Amino acid sequence: MKNKKSFSTARTSRVAVAVSSGSTALHATVVEQIGLRIVQGDFLPGEALPNADDSSEMLGVSRTVLREAIKVLAGKGLVESRPKTGTRVRPRSDWNFLDPDVLSWRYAAGVSADDVRALFELRRAIEPMSAALAAQRATPAQIAEIHAALAEMEAVSDDGDRFAKPDLVFHQTILRMTGNELIGSLAALVETALVMSFRLSNDNPEGQRHSLPLHREVAEKIAAGDAAGAQKALLVLIDNAEDDVRRSVENRNKRRTDRGQQS
Repeated sequence: MKNKKSFSTARTSRVAVAVSSGSTALHATVVEQIGLRIVQGDFLPGEALPNADDSSEMLGVSRTVLREAIKVLAGKGLVESRPKTGTRVRPRSDWNFLDPDVLSWRYAAGVSADDVRALFELRRAIEPMSAALAAQRATPAQIAEIHAALAEMEAVSDDGDRFAKPDLVFHQTILRMTGNELIGSLAALVETALVMSFRLSNDNPEGQRHSLPLHREVAEKIAAGDAAGAQKALLVLIDNAEDDVRRSVENRNKRRTDRGQQS
């Protein structure tokens, strides 16, 4: 039995633009169009996607492009393809939510209080202990690097968009300062989660200047070799960042509700 759902709503001008930009852009666009529909619940776990012929026609791409896109989505844990049964959405427990694309698709339609909690639970599980290890193992060059990131943050603290880049460097550097290659590899793995939490706090009209003393304390504790102090300071920094994000999300959701009532 054919799946009555389709990708017709996903076939926008973006596909046409991607076609003109070349195969790489087209491939990435098809991955996004299908992945976004899955993560946002248009296709539920266990549900079959439209067959290859229908999907190719709906999206305006060849079966080769579609097949390669499905392989990428399978690598992210979103789908599985089997003979005779076609391509089906896998259970959410199999999805790789730390994959940058999956994480972005998850939050594309808005962010809830549960989403905020999940983001900051991830950060608390990784960063405070990493700060403690960094205080014990950081090299002089690494300490100079984190102070350089801090100086750049101070220079752009009134501009939330520009602040996000050195803030990311600051937090990723701490993970690499642990001297633990496994933890260091998390720097790239959690990059999207960090950027997402930074962007969610950008609604603050005062910028991020208020967070500088906490960042500075983390850097100073690490430089002083104070493991317990660094761990505690980073935990306080994350707690305060979560408060900022929660307020930002509440304001965004209120504005969205107000616009809905006015329309």
